[in-house]
This record gives sequence, C-alpha cells and structure tokens, in this order.
Amino acid sequence: MKTTTWLGYVSRGQAPPPLPGLDEKRRRRWDAEQVREFPRPGAGRSRAGAGPAAEGLLAEMAEVAARIEELRERQRGLLAAGRDQGLEIRAMARALKISPQTAYSWLGD
Repeated sequence: MKTTTWLGYVSRGQAPPPLPGLDEKRRRRWDAEQVREFPRPGAGRSRAGAGPAAEGLLAEMAEVAARIEELRERQRGLLAAGRDQGLEIRAMARALKISPQTAYSWLGD
C-alpha cells in the first residue's frame, strides 16, 4: 500500500490508531502487522460484510442514476427540438445547464 493511500485512510479516520509517541522525525507510527491486516475500504472492497442499510443505500443510488439518465435523455430531446426551431446553442446550453461543447456533442450523435 502506498504511503499516500494510508495517509488518506488516516485523514478520514478509517485507519487504526497510531502507536503512542512519535518517531525520530516527529511522525506518527503504526504497528506493521495492523497495517498488513487492515481491511482496506474503497473501490475494490467486497460488499460481503455490508448490511441491509448499505444495500438499501446502494439500491437508492442506482434508482437515482436511472432517473438522471431519463432526465439526460429529456435534455437531449429538448436540445434537438430547439435546434429544429432555430435556437442558438449557447442559449439552449445555458437553459439546460450544460456546456456548449456538451450541446454540440449531443447534437452530433
């Protein structure tokens, strides 16, 4: 594990507590065995230990993502309708809260 990864866990309060005292360079230290056995949180972590509340939260996240996709499709449809009516890209992008580059790319699809 990289030092920066470990320090990220420490800063988020996810790491075990450090050993008492500081080293000769006035830095905190951790028990090497505790660090090796530390169950790393993050993207690669298994959800096997996740409880029903976590599973419910993940389901809610998936539901929100699906609704966002529906709204994005609606934005694309409105953008195409605006183009057909001769509206300017910048005005449509501003109204849809997207960048003009995104508007151009959606219209190019």
